[in-house]
Amino acid sequence: MSKTSLIGLLAPLLFVLLWSTGFIGAKYGLIAAEPFTFLTIRHGIAAFLLLCLIPFVRFTWPKRPIDYLHISVVGILMHSIYLGGVFAAIYRGVDSGLSAIIVGLQPLLTVIFSTLWLGERITVIKLIGTFLGFAGITVIIVERGIGIEGVSLLGLTLCAIALLGISIGTIYQKKFCTSFDLLPSVCLQYIASALFLLILSMFFEYQDIFWSTRFILALTWLVGVLSLGAVVLLMWLIRMGEAGKVASLFYLVPPAVAVEAWLLFDERLSLIAIGGMLLCVIGVAMVINSPTAER
Repeated sequence: MSKTSLIGLLAPLLFVLLWSTGFIGAKYGLIAAEPFTFLTIRHGIAAFLLLCLIPFVRFTWPKRPIDYLHISVVGILMHSIYLGGVFAAIYRGVDSGLSAIIVGLQPLLTVIFSTLWLGERITVIKLIGTFLGFAGITVIIVERGIGIEGVSLLGLTLCAIALLGISIGTIYQKKFCTSFDLLPSVCLQYIASALFLLILSMFFEYQDIFWSTRFILALTWLVGVLSLGAVVLLMWLIRMGEAGKVASLFYLVPPAVAVEAWLLFDERLSLIAIGGMLLCVIGVAMVINSPTAER
């Protein structure tokens, strides 16, 4: 196996593993700070660290004002609206399982958007794989139990907004932002996101933070592993592949979370859940291995 093929195989698996750990860090972080405030701090620190790192790496900043606008739009869609929507929904009482099912529609929505806006080919295999993946995560999450009593319309709306944010952001990134150097691009995304979330926190939150060792550890993990690791990897995957195929990787996140919970917290892992995981794996494999072609 060539080095390029090995990277192409390991990079998606590493992304899924890293991204899945974000749910644990988010749970600890939201105990100590409101969602927009928490994400403002997280993205602000990530942007600062990237600014410190960039001088030691060969790079080129975007040259045109419109380039900065495109990058900022991606940052707001994928980091502010997606994460902000999910975090705010969970903070307001939406069960994480229910929010995961709603946001789990993202690969299906992205496949549709990428076909309409990017001209990516939608084949029968890709479509079947997309539906199998969604069926798999639904089986996993429903088996683990979801809370639907007392869920507010606001909470469901926030989940829907988050779904649109990540779906449209993936397409926008693929269409307008694949030619920029990766690190400066991600840095600018975080700056735009931090400023956008700061405004939201000023209008809708008290901005109180209860500093503790657990909160600092959670913030450190989310900044280092998620914001600097998984997100940079995600942007690279979108740049290298079809948007619909990259989006299908999100189907593997709930199974990864279930396995991590079983290993770390001894949570139940039933045969039904394992069957759902197999559906996810089969679905993602079908999408990724479907023919790559433009219409």
